[in-house]
Amino acid sequence: MASYLFLCLFLFFPHLYASFSSSGSHSCSSLTQFKNSFSITQTEGASLSCNEIAGLKSYPKTNSWKEGTDCCSWDGVTCDHLNAHVIALDLSCSWLYGNFPPNTTLFLLPHLQKLNLAYNDFNLSKIPSEFGGFTSLFYLNLSHTGFAGQVPSQVSHLSKLVSLDISSSIYDYEKFTIDKHALEGLVHNLSEVRHLFLDGMDMSSVNAHVFMNLSSSLRSLSLAYCDLQGKFPKNIFDLPNLNLLNLGSNPILSLDPLKLNRSSNLEHLDLSSMSFSTEFIDSVDNLQALKYLDLSGHFFSQRLSVSKTKSGYLFTGDANFFGGLPDSMGNLVSLKFLDLSVGNLSGTVPRSLGNLLQLTHLDLSGNQFSGQIPSSILNLTQLEYLKISENSLEGSIPDEVTAFPNLIYLYLDNNLLNGILPSWLYTAPPLKRIDLSKNQFSGHIKEFQSKSLELIWLENNKLQGPLPSSIFQLLNLTGLKLSSNNLSGVIEFSMFSNLPNLEYLDLSYNSLSLTSNTTSTVNLTSLFLSSCNLSEFPQFLKGLKSLESLDLSCNKLEGKIPQWMQEVGNGSLTYLNVSHNSLTEVEHFPWNNIAVLDLSSNLIRGNLPIPASTIRVFLISNNSFNGEVSSLICNATYLQILDLSHNYLSGSIPQCFGNLSYWLEFLNLKKNKFYGTIPPAFAKGCQLSNFNLNGNLLEGPLTPSILNCRGLEVLDLGNNKINDTFPHWLGSLPFLQVLVLKAIINLEKIGSTMSYMGVNCPGSGFYTYSIGIVMKGQDMDLVKIFTMWMIIDLSNNQFEGGIPEVFGKLNLLKGLNLSHNNLNGGIPTSIGNLTSLEWLDLSSNRLSGTIPNRLADLPFLSSFNVSENKLHGQIPQGKQFNTFGNDSYEGNKGLCGFPVSKGCNIIEPPPLNVLEKDGSKSNITFGWKVVLIGYGCGVVFGMSVGYVVFQTGKPKWFVNLVEDQHEKRRRRKPKYSNRING
Repeated sequence: MASYLFLCLFLFFPHLYASFSSSGSHSCSSLTQFKNSFSITQTEGASLSCNEIAGLKSYPKTNSWKEGTDCCSWDGVTCDHLNAHVIALDLSCSWLYGNFPPNTTLFLLPHLQKLNLAYNDFNLSKIPSEFGGFTSLFYLNLSHTGFAGQVPSQVSHLSKLVSLDISSSIYDYEKFTIDKHALEGLVHNLSEVRHLFLDGMDMSSVNAHVFMNLSSSLRSLSLAYCDLQGKFPKNIFDLPNLNLLNLGSNPILSLDPLKLNRSSNLEHLDLSSMSFSTEFIDSVDNLQALKYLDLSGHFFSQRLSVSKTKSGYLFTGDANFFGGLPDSMGNLVSLKFLDLSVGNLSGTVPRSLGNLLQLTHLDLSGNQFSGQIPSSILNLTQLEYLKISENSLEGSIPDEVTAFPNLIYLYLDNNLLNGILPSWLYTAPPLKRIDLSKNQFSGHIKEFQSKSLELIWLENNKLQGPLPSSIFQLLNLTGLKLSSNNLSGVIEFSMFSNLPNLEYLDLSYNSLSLTSNTTSTVNLTSLFLSSCNLSEFPQFLKGLKSLESLDLSCNKLEGKIPQWMQEVGNGSLTYLNVSHNSLTEVEHFPWNNIAVLDLSSNLIRGNLPIPASTIRVFLISNNSFNGEVSSLICNATYLQILDLSHNYLSGSIPQCFGNLSYWLEFLNLKKNKFYGTIPPAFAKGCQLSNFNLNGNLLEGPLTPSILNCRGLEVLDLGNNKINDTFPHWLGSLPFLQVLVLKAIINLEKIGSTMSYMGVNCPGSGFYTYSIGIVMKGQDMDLVKIFTMWMIIDLSNNQFEGGIPEVFGKLNLLKGLNLSHNNLNGGIPTSIGNLTSLEWLDLSSNRLSGTIPNRLADLPFLSSFNVSENKLHGQIPQGKQFNTFGNDSYEGNKGLCGFPVSKGCNIIEPPPLNVLEKDGSKSNITFGWKVVLIGYGCGVVFGMSVGYVVFQTGKPKWFVNLVEDQHEKRRRRKPKYSNRING
């Protein structure tokens, strides 16, 4: 009937047909010209975002646009059939690439009501102001398009908009920006808007209060990653139709306590990585309609503040654990998604979570939950994703054969879980990924019945017995980590060739024996066989043509690396670790793309080979290399870690090392035979954080250009022949290790988490610093140094004067060694305040007076030495002092009482010198040798402490040092696991 009516109209009114035809032709021509403005390129970023974020199919829709055909039939084009106007254009995920022209023919489509250009790549184009001319538009989606720059104010003229999405990915090179006035206009003019998505837009200059006047018709509001600040208006939660609210990842945006309304229609709430008080979580259980709740990344502490700096966000204040998760969370029976990860939560996992029968996603990782996993979790039969890693859970995993029939992803790693692996782990049909690493599971690995498994990570447990044969039938398996267990048996390596998708295999640190009768055809990219009792290079390596990472460390390999090893990886090998073997010879390095090469702790002799220019980490310590270091090594311009320590290398240090310092972070030349001067030039922008020259034959001055290395943390010049005066200017290096002293007083407020000093190398791991110190009377090498180390070693220098009382303020000091100096006066009674002190060595000085009785109350003192001084009086009795022998007091003729043989029957004279309470009358001085002859850590501390002493000449410097509350920025945190240093 409708088609008949149209036919009649065209018969009797032919001019309408001409108008219709002309309009359609004009629209088709405009679309064709728009298409020709771009190339069709499948960029990785746009396609990946389209597939993984939007869940849409990515393909070039404009390939169906053929000239001479009706454009209303083209893919992505919708027309009004009455007059052939193009009213909707959906080119999302269409591989459009290029600059978006401001005068595009797209603007010749005035009747457009819906426009979707999402997930293309418009190459950092600006949004043209002409978009404001689409006055009929009610749907506009420009998200993830590569648009950048200022959002034009004309967008706010689109008063009919019901849905606006101009969000961008956090990974985009540049963000949209919008100023206060443009955003105010947007909020005010879009009176009909129901869905507003502005994620990833730079709103750092905007106060969140501007959103107070949003339309009451609003259903969706998403403002994630916008750098919003101030307090977000509470009235948003009262909007009657609000269904989705996403304020996630705005760390300096805050929410005041509010009582959430039980009648709320809110289904999706994301407040991740925000600031709000502990009271807020108490009323979340009122949101009965809630299906999605993300409160991850919180510290839930009223005393934690967040501020934005040039380098990111700075968290300060008290971040004590919030406490247990309230049982009322179990009232949210409509929940399908719950993420409370990294939320500073402690206590036990509440049993009430078993009431959330609709839950498909549960993430409680990165908290401090303890106790057992409640058996009620087995009620969650809809669960697809379960992650409770990085907590302190213990006990066994709840077990029922039919548990978790829909589980796909399981992450319970980094806990204290024990017992055998649950039976459902082997039978859950859809299970793809298992990570139970770094726990205490024991028993055998049983046969897997599920054929969908892709990743099995069981490393760092106590599992034993052989590998189950079913492992070699998991055709979808891509990664298998079984290292650091007690697995045993013989494995024919060729069996891994049955797994066509296997890429990552780690069998290190077990009791497995590998055999191979044929060359392997498995497509491995990463193979780790550390400590696998290998006595020769395995022949199956020849067939691994795609190998990128190979670890054969801690085996029994002897002789030289065979010639055929250059075929391994077929040019793709970037990581090779053959450390801790008995290799004796390296002829050359055939791997042209090698980035990490570890030959340390072998028996290799001869001249130092020069690796490829692609090298980033080169470790050859603890070998027998000799001769000079060729300057050709400086062709490796991206070298980040270079460790040549503990060899017999000689000659001068290549001058070009100073030019490498723009990338070089770790340079260790310790215990060689280098002579001459230290390289005189370090480039501006020097990245060195650890520079170790200890134990060589170096002379001459230290170059002032080392000040270009502003991040220097460890500088060790000990045991050389340097004949310089003390370099005062080193005091301007802000991160030299001595700065740790400023933090020791308040360390309790910082927390108990310890990390180690070191340097990261992406793709290869975290390489920790090491240093020598005198600990409890013994020379020791510390293979790892805590970032907040609590030891002072100023031994074997030429300090004079008295020991300042201010030492007593360093209340978390673990060790204090001031031995072999020329100190005089008495032992300060304030040392009795050091309740964490484990060793105290004041031997070989000229100390007088008595040993303070308060030292007997130090609960952890296990090593005490005041021998070779001029002390007198009775030795303190009881507690720890009853464990010290006579050698702790030798050379002090005036001491009496246990354990020395002299009895205390005489009245001792008072101390000759009484220090003032603040030590301000003491006089500590020294010469330049404090830098050069101190042991181990004494070099680092002695050097930097010496700078301040040299300037002041009074121990008042120490008072100022420890009471200075202006702390420099914290050192960088390690992000990668330690594969190099083991």
